[in-house]
Amino acid sequence: MKYSNSFISAILILFIFLSISNVARAQEEFHPLNSDISQSLLPLNALIDSALQHDPYVRFRDLQLIVNNAKLKADKSQWARNMGIQTDIRRGTFDNFSTNTSEGQSPSLFATRSSQTNYGIGAYIKFPIYDILNRKNQLNLAQTELEQAQSMAEMQRNEVRQLVIRQYNDLVLKHRLLKIRTKHLETAKVNYIMVEKEFQNGVVDVTEFSRISEITARAESDFETARIDFITAYLVLEEIVGFKFNITNLQ
Repeated sequence: MKYSNSFISAILILFIFLSISNVARAQEEFHPLNSDISQSLLPLNALIDSALQHDPYVRFRDLQLIVNNAKLKADKSQWARNMGIQTDIRRGTFDNFSTNTSEGQSPSLFATRSSQTNYGIGAYIKFPIYDILNRKNQLNLAQTELEQAQSMAEMQRNEVRQLVIRQYNDLVLKHRLLKIRTKHLETAKVNYIMVEKEFQNGVVDVTEFSRISEITARAESDFETARIDFITAYLVLEEIVGFKFNITNLQ
């Protein structure tokens, strides 16, 4: 059973709406430093379907497929150009001449003028040698172009699927790295506060205090890098799938 594109699009929109409803509660409670982002996003299949609907190159390939399919149908019906019915209608004032011949008399010439409508109808068939010899090649070419368009459309869909999968996993990875960097930073800050007090009390020397300060600064730098990487991966995935996730506390 074949379904129209509008029916498939309606089913896809309904599926995405239901998926959004199912994860809305999880999205409201999401915090990038405490929650698992994979539990707050839509299912991967829903993200892929949305990206396929949103991607302009996929739409371009689908339109090209329609063009090539129409071209093939037109080439198949080109033979009809060489057959047809032709009509001709003419209306005007005509001069009619006639002769009257009687035995023993000279012919008499009569002329009359009248308004008339003349029409004719007929069928015709043409046999262009080039069209006959080239028809098979022309149809094969149109069929090949259609198959190429189908392959290109499917290849574009595969590229979009792979792009979404890679970006989705990259976002999950960047989120987990952010959580690791956050814990590392928290530990470094606690250690820094303790060492700072010990340094003020003369328990540790300046070398140890400098080492801990450097570790803390590096942890802060790693945290900021991980945070920016996470936000970038998040926004890129939103751009690919074509809608906002609306996860709170992103910044």
